[in-house]
Amino acid sequence: MSGLIGKKIGMTSLYDNEGKNLACTIIQAGPCIVTQVKNEEKDGYSSVQLGFLDKKENKFNKAETGHFKKAKTDPKRKLVEFKDFEKELNIGDVVNVDHFVEGEYVDVSGISKGKGFQGVVKRHGFAGVGQATHGQHNRLRAPGSIGAASYPARVFKGMRMAGQTGNSKVTVQNLKVLKVVPEKNLLVLKGAIPGHKNSFIVIRK
Repeated sequence: MSGLIGKKIGMTSLYDNEGKNLACTIIQAGPCIVTQVKNEEKDGYSSVQLGFLDKKENKFNKAETGHFKKAKTDPKRKLVEFKDFEKELNIGDVVNVDHFVEGEYVDVSGISKGKGFQGVVKRHGFAGVGQATHGQHNRLRAPGSIGAASYPARVFKGMRMAGQTGNSKVTVQNLKVLKVVPEKNLLVLKGAIPGHKNSFIVIRK
């Protein structure tokens, strides 16, 4: 599906035509440069590789630098492949935010905020067990039993327990495009998207 690479700017709110206050996210979407075009004959599948935001050339090795020189563009910080792009593109072409139109719906992927090691109440939404009175000690936010002893005498895979939370790829689907600002490469989407400010995100139609 076709799309763009962007950067999360932050959140704000807008009023719609009915006077409702809508929470929305502002994204710097593009401009993206086509750095590679793959086809089925040579690569086994067809896709378009886009690059976003310049980066110093001394941060790349010779192979990576040559890859960008072939595309006749400066080295890019972020590269993403898009399959089944809706229009034909050639190496060096520029894809801007006007690729999207107001009113359509998009999917946004990004890396969620890392929250470190968390317990089951915060990580999985457990309610906690037991009463708060009548001799209760310190087990209010405990997970409870994680399995029987004699049989099966093990803990099943996938048991929801405490552990690392966040810092994983998350995709939010069907976000409405509220506004497109081509002169500033800005895209305003209804609702929240994963990631911290200035984090890279991928917007797909």
